[in-house]
Amino acid sequence: MEVDCGTDVSFEGEENISVFDSSAWAERGFCKHCGSHLFYRIKVNKQTMIPAGLFDDDDSFEFSRQVFIDNKPEFYSFANETKNMTEAEIFAMYSGPTD
Repeated sequence: MEVDCGTDVSFEGEENISVFDSSAWAERGFCKHCGSHLFYRIKVNKQTMIPAGLFDDDDSFEFSRQVFIDNKPEFYSFANETKNMTEAEIFAMYSGPTD
């Protein structure tokens, strides 16, 4: 579960964060000391997703979208209605221009 935090995200203690290119279009941030996953970021527009568990106050979050829905196991199902996006839809949305 992650929270879409937009494109204007900054972190205190950036010297403690290691960034790994996880694909041609995205990167992931980890704590250099303990290895905790801190964020997932789209390279082309800096759209940043942060794991929901890192927030102290999550009462205002709404589970509204499932991604890579075409790759999920059959037994994996949530009760509430969400926007469901396929792998192709996600790549089209976040890949941006390739030049």
